[in-house]
Amino acid sequence: MSLGDEHDGQTRTRLPDPAPGSGRPPARSSRSLIAVVGVVVLLVAAIALANRGDGTSDSPSTGAGPDASTRSTAPTSPTGVRPVPGKNGQIPTGFARDEQGAQSAAANYAVALGSVDMFQRGPRETIVRAIHDPAVADGLVRSLDDSYSAGFLANVGLNPDGTAPAGLTFVSRTIPVGTKVKDNSGDTATVEVWCTGLVGLAGEGSTKPVTTTWFTITEQLKWVGDDWKVVSSEQAEGPTPVNGDNRASMADDIAKAVEGYGGFTYAR
Repeated sequence: MSLGDEHDGQTRTRLPDPAPGSGRPPARSSRSLIAVVGVVVLLVAAIALANRGDGTSDSPSTGAGPDASTRSTAPTSPTGVRPVPGKNGQIPTGFARDEQGAQSAAANYAVALGSVDMFQRGPRETIVRAIHDPAVADGLVRSLDDSYSAGFLANVGLNPDGTAPAGLTFVSRTIPVGTKVKDNSGDTATVEVWCTGLVGLAGEGSTKPVTTTWFTITEQLKWVGDDWKVVSSEQAEGPTPVNGDNRASMADDIAKAVEGYGGFTYAR
């Protein structure tokens, strides 16, 4: 997608204060949670890390060519045209040095920060170092290791290593709804990402059912090397729509949906 002049950086198509049992650490200011860089941990955000297709081409495509139709994908991998040329592990990279690229980066970084992988030490460090400015990454890794303590993980319903108990599926997905550029000076950008999220344990016998949340993440981005990187981020509640009348699905149905429906790579 392209950023036309008619959009002027407006929202196009990143939580509220945690409710009891929502899975986040006790409410505190974002600066105290990660004092080194003031980044708010998206512990209750959702959407699995934006998986990439297994195709061999890393070049963006302009249409559904042979690569799109023949690419081998896992059941939960996104399919279709790649909006950016590369990836760092499973995180998209190579965003354009403009407003469109900043919005794409912010949306994908929100997804990564709200993923299940953030609840396990090794994968969490990989995500943090992949999307943050190296100048703040070391301090953030240490701070997050403290935040994701064994006690916190137990309150979420997880094992001490961040995995789900046998027979249950841990769900943590962040779904960007729209993005908006608040400031862009070429080498730095401030982007708001409006999100909804899923978090909880799915499966028979779960005492922490999957719930939905709405929040906006404001990311301070900096152009580092050849890509946008996060310097700090904050979150705020809403905007939250009125709940619909949909009947809640059984826990097993939610678990099957999470395992069967893959995430996306987001781009402008």
